[in-house]
Amino acid sequence: MPENRTERPYPMTAGGETHQTAQSPSDTLTTPQGVPISDNQNSLKAGARGPTLLEDQVLREKLFHFDHERIPERVVHARGFGVHGYFENYKCQAELTCADLFQRPGEQTPAFVRFSTVLGNKGSFDLARDVRGFAVKLYTREGNWDLVGNNIPVFFIQDAMKFPDLVHAGKQEPDRGFPQAQSAHDNFWDFVSLMPESTHMLMWTMSDRGIPRSFRFMEGFGVHTFRMVTSGGETRFVKFHWKPLQGLQSVVWNEAVKINGADPDFHRRDLWEAIQRGDYPEWELGVQVFDEAFADQFEFDVLDPTKLIPEEQVPVHPVGKLVLNRVVENFFAETEQVAFCTQNIVPGIDFTDDPLLQGRNFSYLDTQVKRLGGPNFNRLPINAPKCPMQHFQQDGHMAESNPTTRANYEPNSWGNDGGPRENPDTGFRSHPRALQSPAGRVRSETFADHYSQARQFYISQTRAEQTHIADAFVFELSKVQREDIRARVVGHLLNVDKTLAEKVATGLGLTPMPEPAEAARQPRTDLPVSDKLSIIRNGPDSFKGRRLGVLVSDGVDTKLIDALKQALDDEGAELKVVAPTIHGVTTSDGSVLAADEKIDGGPSVLFDAVALLMTDNEADTLASHGPARDFVNDAFAHCKFIGYNKAARALLKSAGLEEKVDAGCLTLDTPEQAANLVEQCQTGRYWQRQEHVDIV
Repeated sequence: MPENRTERPYPMTAGGETHQTAQSPSDTLTTPQGVPISDNQNSLKAGARGPTLLEDQVLREKLFHFDHERIPERVVHARGFGVHGYFENYKCQAELTCADLFQRPGEQTPAFVRFSTVLGNKGSFDLARDVRGFAVKLYTREGNWDLVGNNIPVFFIQDAMKFPDLVHAGKQEPDRGFPQAQSAHDNFWDFVSLMPESTHMLMWTMSDRGIPRSFRFMEGFGVHTFRMVTSGGETRFVKFHWKPLQGLQSVVWNEAVKINGADPDFHRRDLWEAIQRGDYPEWELGVQVFDEAFADQFEFDVLDPTKLIPEEQVPVHPVGKLVLNRVVENFFAETEQVAFCTQNIVPGIDFTDDPLLQGRNFSYLDTQVKRLGGPNFNRLPINAPKCPMQHFQQDGHMAESNPTTRANYEPNSWGNDGGPRENPDTGFRSHPRALQSPAGRVRSETFADHYSQARQFYISQTRAEQTHIADAFVFELSKVQREDIRARVVGHLLNVDKTLAEKVATGLGLTPMPEPAEAARQPRTDLPVSDKLSIIRNGPDSFKGRRLGVLVSDGVDTKLIDALKQALDDEGAELKVVAPTIHGVTTSDGSVLAADEKIDGGPSVLFDAVALLMTDNEADTLASHGPARDFVNDAFAHCKFIGYNKAARALLKSAGLEEKVDAGCLTLDTPEQAANLVEQCQTGRYWQRQEHVDIV
């Protein structure tokens, strides 16, 4: 953009419209056909007050394109946010796979990742209780590999035949068009209460996994069992995991509701700002690799997408690192037009007979053609492979390239002008497998246990997390109008954990207690606790990438603020100043400390921990201010660490917390205490407080 653009005068006509005139031919506004435009403010009229003329081709073309700007949004995963990065391979993995991106240590493969919610439309909010999409497009030397996963390793259904029903039930009800971006309504719970196979997934979505603190602090999973194939044709099963190097972290429901009110773009903004400041999110790609012998003796069917393999049984082996380091240049062109297809795999990776995966392979391609207008969507820059691409496909909507030689078919006898040829040596080969069973619309008996892993997940949670799960079921089912649906869900929970079912029934006022749901296979109670299934047990071990919100008043101690900034800088964390006005405050040395947020617009839910730093003269004023009391009350209720100086006790007293101060509330009167506060914040939250506060 020319530097003199901002220096130009903006001449106005008598009508008041602003005209910004070009300074050179290269700066001239044109139509999409390249025709220079003389006036971009007024349509062509028959006289100053006369009718607009139909011959105004500039107006016609401008409105035409505007009217067609929107493409159909995704049926699911409509609200998403995409960023660029790369995958760095750790070492040669030739013993596992011949996939090219895993062969050379240190090689970086370009990547594009799109995070999303599932149920909400494009304009919904970020902190819905929902599954999060975690879709990764890897532009390898041998074509694009799309690992289209979620932040939860299992799914609601076992067969793709039920996918339209699941989505219809979860989306807004068709006779009223609401609720938006939430599962707390009759249709969803009616459906899942009639599908026992959904029970395991319900435990995950009702847990803290359904409301992550950030895209940066959540796991990703390939969900399905895939195959890895070596150059010699040897094959083993594999499950893919993305492990966040920032640690796992979620929010509580009361916090999520308030975040949605304060900043409905919270997850988008968090990822954008992290990358912009150079705090690049990182995940390790890990694989669980196992053979047919393990699959045969494992307690459950490895082709069942409602089941996982505990890491204690098959450890996750890290093979590389994903780094996200660049935001998009245009949201529509990249984030909206990116097209993921589970069928996009590369030599060395292959499918299994997972019936949900098989259905996804069909559905995704069909969806992208509908959404992006034709078969050439894979030529859009965000979708096009970065390796050589040669084929005989031609024509269709938006065909930007076609065969340039005489031959547009194969085989042909045109020699060097005959175009590309198949390559038996490096080309993709499907793993050969025997298929001799009779056709039939059937479900394998090995898929019949719907409760055992749901119970294993529940008992693997900490006490705080178990409370959150029970509270989530109560909240969601309290929005269900039909009592028989609520009772059916509790009947399923009785097959998971009796104490959980009783807590939910009590919270709903459900009497008498329903009978346990009929189980297709008797649930197992001998599956051990798996610590890897808990967020709190796998939480952060540093405060890096987190934010401390500091509520300040005029006269705040400059040295204390400086010490806090330094401690946070050393940790790789951020300090955000919250003040009575957006101008900020005057510190003890007379300088101005600019505010990042005004107290009314910067509630404590936006931060991972808070500090209260004020003076005796100003503390009483803040103590009488409702938003300031909400700031500290919410931070306390959400089990966040709170640092406070002596003067801030007036605010704690006004908020009714003076007698409730606990070990998660730390004095912050001297610069030396700043580092201690940041060190305590490394554990995430002070969960010991939860039993003493009413939190949902």
